[in-house]
Amino acid sequence: MSGATSTGTSSDTPLDCLIIGAGPGGLTAATYLARFHRRSLVVDAGSSRARWIPTSHNCPGFPFGVAGPKLLEKLRAQAEGYGVEIVTGRVARLERDADGFLATAEDGSAWRARFVILATGVVDRMPPMPGLEDAIARNVVRLCAVCDGYEASDERIAVYAPADDAIRHALFLRTFSRSVTAVRFDDGDPSVDCAAQAREARIAVLPAAKALRHDGACCVFTLADGSEHRFDTVYPVLGSDAQSQLATALGAAVDDNDELIVDDALQTGVDGLYAIGDVVSALNQISVAVGHAAIAASAVHQRLPRNFREDETSQPETAADLPAPTRES
Repeated sequence: MSGATSTGTSSDTPLDCLIIGAGPGGLTAATYLARFHRRSLVVDAGSSRARWIPTSHNCPGFPFGVAGPKLLEKLRAQAEGYGVEIVTGRVARLERDADGFLATAEDGSAWRARFVILATGVVDRMPPMPGLEDAIARNVVRLCAVCDGYEASDERIAVYAPADDAIRHALFLRTFSRSVTAVRFDDGDPSVDCAAQAREARIAVLPAAKALRHDGACCVFTLADGSEHRFDTVYPVLGSDAQSQLATALGAAVDDNDELIVDDALQTGVDGLYAIGDVVSALNQISVAVGHAAIAASAVHQRLPRNFREDETSQPETAADLPAPTRES
């Protein structure tokens, strides 16, 4: 494989850029770099958050919606159409070396690269419920109110989270529905301020749920007293785990959510290490990740040595090669 080595022993020319992660951001960055005639390679662990999306109507350019796996398929085909190599694997360690970076996968495969773009995303914490994947596919469990709150307009919506988080997200969802309920994930009480906001917005706050299931059409919460509460849509807001460990091991800074802090060019605090998409402290959206990819890939291209397109035998023109000037009448 291009740029691949046995662990640390190859003398192959380093890649211009290694891209870790094959979600919308990583694949877009790969396409940009290929169109800049740069040597890049994508390592794909197969865990893009986009794979959970049944149909997104919030993705620019798809007026009739697009399923997450279909979008990933199109982005992959676009990158591979420009010759990008995408390999299956999970990078376990990222180190600095004389050429820039050395990335080593769990299976021992390794790649050297002058620059690295991290597109490793976040992993959502999911509620403990049977048939979760089917519930997501049926849109009775939804993961992003920014992405699909519109599709839940005027449904009976529940937000499942610790009390204050549930109320804050319920307030956001009141834009879309008159019936939004906060269901507590634990026994903690809401703060005075959040409780007041819930009352003002007519958001009911239920005690902690003991069980959550779905019946194909609705989600059903069972409370401690045995009562059941049915909702058309549930948004679990239990947090997520940013996959930023490769960068922090090199000294990159993160925010309170362990998401990477980057500059205007999407570079982390580690020179040559860029980060894009959900792993970055920003709005977690496909369109944002794609924009990040364009900025980071362009920044990497500008930092690499110029790659002028010239024939191997071409020589700079001399004065004798130029046509004689003509006199204007």
